[in-house]
Amino acid sequence: MVFGLLVRGGLVAGTVYYTRKAGVWGNPEETDKLLNDVKGQLCPYVQKAKKQLPFEVPKLPQAGEVRFLVKHYYNEGVKSSFRFIHMLPCYAGRGLKKVKDTFEDFAKSPAITGGSEKAAAAATK
Repeated sequence: MVFGLLVRGGLVAGTVYYTRKAGVWGNPEETDKLLNDVKGQLCPYVQKAKKQLPFEVPKLPQAGEVRFLVKHYYNEGVKSSFRFIHMLPCYAGRGLKKVKDTFEDFAKSPAITGGSEKAAAAATK
């Protein structure tokens, strides 16, 4: 467990160090330069992949559409979280009732199947 934590921490630290050194966290000019370098290096591979795909790749949504979708899904997540918190007492009550019913079913003596009524009466005496 400790070893896994150290490995994950090392990976995060290495990622932050490398991205900072590459210029991701620098000023906007460095970030633009890095983006253009990456695009220039990946462009031939992307063109080759597009030619091999049996369908046309759709264009990415515009920035305004992405902003709208991010806001929309963030708001839906917040609403769902509050709805869950609002319903938590109800969920807890239902869960406790199920647990109680299950324990009551286990507490009952098993039903006698087969045999006559006299045998059942004799078994209860």
